[in-house]
Amino acid sequence: RRMSDLLALVVAVPIAVAVVPLIPLAVTRRAVAPLAALVGIGQLLAAAVLVPRVLDGSQLRYAVGGYTPPIGIELVGDAVSLVLVGLIGLATTVAVAQSHRTDSTSPYLYSQLLLASAGLAGLVVTGDVFNLYVFLEISGLAVYALVASRRSAPAAVAALRYLLVGTVGASLYLLGVGFLYISTGTLNMADMAAQLQMVGLAAPPVAIGLVLVVVGLAVKVALFPLHSWQPGAYRRAPPAVTTYMAAVVSTAAAYAIFRILTSVFTPRVGVVLPELVLLLQLAAAVSMLAGALFAVRQDDLRLVFAYSSVSQFGVIILGVLLLETAAQVGAVIQLVGHGLLKLGLFVAIAQLVVIGGGATLADLRGLGRIAPIRAAALSVSALALVGVPPTVGFIGKWQIAIGAIEAGVWPFAVLIIASTLITLAYVLRLIELLY
Repeated sequence: RRMSDLLALVVAVPIAVAVVPLIPLAVTRRAVAPLAALVGIGQLLAAAVLVPRVLDGSQLRYAVGGYTPPIGIELVGDAVSLVLVGLIGLATTVAVAQSHRTDSTSPYLYSQLLLASAGLAGLVVTGDVFNLYVFLEISGLAVYALVASRRSAPAAVAALRYLLVGTVGASLYLLGVGFLYISTGTLNMADMAAQLQMVGLAAPPVAIGLVLVVVGLAVKVALFPLHSWQPGAYRRAPPAVTTYMAAVVSTAAAYAIFRILTSVFTPRVGVVLPELVLLLQLAAAVSMLAGALFAVRQDDLRLVFAYSSVSQFGVIILGVLLLETAAQVGAVIQLVGHGLLKLGLFVAIAQLVVIGGGATLADLRGLGRIAPIRAAALSVSALALVGVPPTVGFIGKWQIAIGAIEAGVWPFAVLIIASTLITLAYVLRLIELLY
């Protein structure tokens, strides 16, 4: 019982600490940065304590307010969601350190960062589809404010675009939840899965609900062509915010798609609605290729890796949608690995931009000699993102390609190789300039 209480604390504590700057005392404003770092470390430690307890495939459950599900709201921790909580805590800690060193930031930025972390942690541990929407909005509103925190006109425009597109995505998700609630009479994920088996996955409201939920979350993931908010947000936000967004914002939304498809709809949806699932797979494959092609044409380093995220999440969501065990294992490996790699990449990019005096590829020329450790970190992370053996990127993509072949849709495996080769092209150009 004590262990499951930690599931609530990883969400509740960041919200509680986020109000500290509102206390009208000078000391509270100075204290908020170290407090925010401690909260991030706390989330990381909580994940480290809990993950060994669920490695056998079991789950930790916490009934919010003591109201048992399906009436009450439930938090559920499994191996994947708890690893992601640790990643969110790590990203929060890194963003606080990066912001504290490089930006003269308002204490309210740390409040927004903590609210975003609370929302994202809730997003990955909730066992309730409506509660997932609530956490989606908490994290979304906080990240919109973080993007605008640079206090420039381009940052405000990027934040407004993100707000408008993100609101459409959240609304589509909520509409999809409405269709599923009408069909099943429940919002608890486990109970909804049981009810859907009786209602039938082929029922029109269920199929419509599935499409709306996946498309709504795909906006938050930034899959092509729903990615329009991401390049501007990555480019205009403060460096610490870009690092944080690249590591965990789309990652949490992608995990929500994984959770709903595997826990609520189950792999049976591929048998009952094969045409619909194939359409969603094709959309993910298009994002995979389009993101890589956009990335190879960019001159701004932040835009290169913003579009690379569009491509990488296309690979991840394709792995989830293949509904094969091998592919879904690969998708989870790729999801966690991508978050860690983007965290390292954008920390290195922020420092190299300062040393080189600009964010274009040309500004990186020769920095391998001037800043060898940072350049090496960027190069290794970028090669791992490509999927060069034996990196985590290779393991994830290999598993997804194997899953595509096992599912009888081998052309997707060919497309994964094609997108990998395009990614290799712009990464080699980057390394060539550095060295």
